[in-house]
Amino acid sequence: MLRSLFSGISGLKAHQQMMDVVSNNIANVNTAGYKTSTVVFEDTLSQLLRAAGASTATSGGLDPTQIGLGVKLAAVQQNFEQGATQITNKSTDLKIEGDGFFVLDDGGLQVYSRAGAFTLDNDGYLVNPNGMYVQGYQAVDGEISAYGQLSKLKLQAGLSIPGSATTTVSLGGNLDPTGDDVLTVTPTVYDEGGAAYAVPIRLTPNNPADGNYNIEILDPTNNATVLATGTVGFDNAGQFDAGSSTNPINFTVNGSSMNLDLTQFTGYAGLSSPAQKSVDGYAAGTLNEFQIGTDGIITGIFSNGQKQALGQVALATFNNVNGLEKQGDSVYRDTANSGLPEIGIPGAGGHGLITGGALEMSNVDLAAEFTNMIIAQRGFQANSKVITTSDDILQELVNIKR
Repeated sequence: MLRSLFSGISGLKAHQQMMDVVSNNIANVNTAGYKTSTVVFEDTLSQLLRAAGASTATSGGLDPTQIGLGVKLAAVQQNFEQGATQITNKSTDLKIEGDGFFVLDDGGLQVYSRAGAFTLDNDGYLVNPNGMYVQGYQAVDGEISAYGQLSKLKLQAGLSIPGSATTTVSLGGNLDPTGDDVLTVTPTVYDEGGAAYAVPIRLTPNNPADGNYNIEILDPTNNATVLATGTVGFDNAGQFDAGSSTNPINFTVNGSSMNLDLTQFTGYAGLSSPAQKSVDGYAAGTLNEFQIGTDGIITGIFSNGQKQALGQVALATFNNVNGLEKQGDSVYRDTANSGLPEIGIPGAGGHGLITGGALEMSNVDLAAEFTNMIIAQRGFQANSKVITTSDDILQELVNIKR
């Protein structure tokens, strides 16, 4: 009789624990990166009333006779199924598509998380809502050494990059071989310090006209000074003729040597339309914004139109994700049964991809959780009934004496 009482008590305790897990899942229905937990029950020890016996020449074998002593919680397992995507359009919000965890530095302790609601702190470091630093590979002069030393990712506001000197100016378009107008194109070039100069380039038809044009590159600070001269000529079909052209034309602006390329000119009759085709080099620039790609590379976009890698987010995978231990604050720590973290870059070595401007939502299924709530409630009620029924039987035994 006492066995049924204690079995009922174990059932109450187990189903109360199941209810605790279900309620926690429902509480975290809107927690970014949360993974649903489920309970696994198993029976406890059984009392052996009769041992098994082998058959003999005169009798058959006997099965063991046992009475169970209740139920216990065997495990609380997590479901790491991918959660839905919540678009935030916030550049520091990140979502992992596939396997992996963000690597965070919590006061020197390395922890892991699927929640990618990050921000920048006052020093420009990428952190989670609790100030834990996001780990990755910091770029040096736009170069990332992946699989190197993990470090805190810094995206400092006001970051600047130096200018780059122009090496090649390319002009093109059409020059009328029968024209008599003096034409001017004024591309902007940059010296080694990134300073900009508008360089006038004068194109004058030969006289008498032979279809060729004389080229004069003028000093941007004094248009009366000619820095370099040359010619551009065309064949009978109006195509650029290297034999009658000076290409490239070398000139120097504020100590920076540059080349003028003329090969994109054509010489068809009827219209002149010279234009700048391309100019390399650029002025110094400051960081305006940044983007994070699917490979985790953080690309800075600067005021001079240039883009440069600033760093790369690292991800960690584990042989046994259910072996991870929850630490609160939506982070996990590794344990002896999770295996060591395999840290790498997104999209390589089994690591998932990164989606910027989005968060991974909780994978809690409310319909399933409400169903589990009913199951837990009915299980609790049934075990309560076992206890009251056992008590009624004991009461009947007491009443026999009366």
